[in-house]
Amino acid sequence: MSEKETSGVWQGFKAFLMRGNVVDLAVAVVIGAAFTNIVNSVVKGVISPVVGALGTQSLDSYSSCLKAPCTGTGDSATGVRILWGSVLGSALNFLITAAVVYFLMVLPMAKFLARQEARRKATEGSQDVVEVTELEVLKEIRDALVAQRVPNGRAPQPTADGAAPAAETPRR
Repeated sequence: MSEKETSGVWQGFKAFLMRGNVVDLAVAVVIGAAFTNIVNSVVKGVISPVVGALGTQSLDSYSSCLKAPCTGTGDSATGVRILWGSVLGSALNFLITAAVVYFLMVLPMAKFLARQEARRKATEGSQDVVEVTELEVLKEIRDALVAQRVPNGRAPQPTADGAAPAAETPRR
């Protein structure tokens, strides 16, 4: 590769890394990894002991024999075993972890964001009302000023663009 091609590749790589979505993704992965430790601690330290008090703490020992004889464990095991306890334990661990994430993070964040959006819409709606009211007041002031300028007291109608026509000045 020539020096020019190498420079172009490095410039392209640098541009790729400096794009906002790549940096955001990297931050999300780091935060996600840190959050995983918190969720795993809650599941292992709080939820699993509660589930263990109601039943067994480990389902890994539960299995069924598909082809006999099923004897021994590990490398010395004979027969064909279906380790359904391990699969069930992993599925329950996933459901418990998903429930912890949903009820401790997703649901409160969704409620917070909904309140923020409601506040934003409420303030936006009140500003629209104020702006319309101010516009109506300004129109009334304009019409009153035009009416004062006209000698016979009748105000001419506004033009198509909403502006008041120029009042005629009395001649002396």
